[in-house]
Amino acid sequence: MTDRPQDEETPRVVIRDKRRIDPTSGQVREPAGETVMGSPAGTAGRPGSTATPGEQMSEQNGPAPEPDQPDVVTPEVPDTPAELVGDDTARQLAERTEDLQRVTAEYANYRRRVDRDRVAVVDQAAERFAGQLIPIVDDIERAREHGDLTGAFKVVADRVLGLLDGLGVVTFGAPGDAFDPALHEAVLHDTSADVQVPTATTVLRPGFRRGDRVLRTAMVGVTDPESPAPAAPAADGEQQPGDTPAG
Repeated sequence: MTDRPQDEETPRVVIRDKRRIDPTSGQVREPAGETVMGSPAGTAGRPGSTATPGEQMSEQNGPAPEPDQPDVVTPEVPDTPAELVGDDTARQLAERTEDLQRVTAEYANYRRRVDRDRVAVVDQAAERFAGQLIPIVDDIERAREHGDLTGAFKVVADRVLGLLDGLGVVTFGAPGDAFDPALHEAVLHDTSADVQVPTATTVLRPGFRRGDRVLRTAMVGVTDPESPAPAAPAADGEQQPGDTPAG
């Protein structure tokens, strides 16, 4: 077996410690150098040592300590009394209830206004259409009086009159009705002992109305009584026209 030459150097294992913080002293240090495995500890930097200054054995190096973290202080929140929480909840509930009642009332008013406007629009359209049919009805009645309402013309006339009936339009103004300025238009006047109040004795043109709304007044001749009705007796203490005041 051949002996190895004495001057042959033993292979070295180099470990580089690159930690910036010295795990022993906690100081910042220069970049770590090389430490020769097997060399005595503390020979780095000495004369004749092959290790460069700053190189240390990896066995002596422990894990770097974690830097100190500041403690996080959580502020303490004072407890809210249960009475205050209950009062706040009750107040919010009362406010929401009031808002709901107000919105409900506004919606109800809106619905009533919309329904009223819808009915008004329907009534106006019906009255406008009926007003256009009324002159045709006058022609139909004149043809009936002359005996010309026959054949196909009678069928058309019946349909027109049926339209008025469907719209709820009725005629008024018949001989013998009491005169009403809101319903009758007086064009003739005479007197008679046979009537006790002004009476429509002659109907020159019938009137039309739809419900309480008069579409056209009736044109009539009015007969007034010859002797006006006596005035109603005055109540006690009231003075009648022409009476002499008591002295």
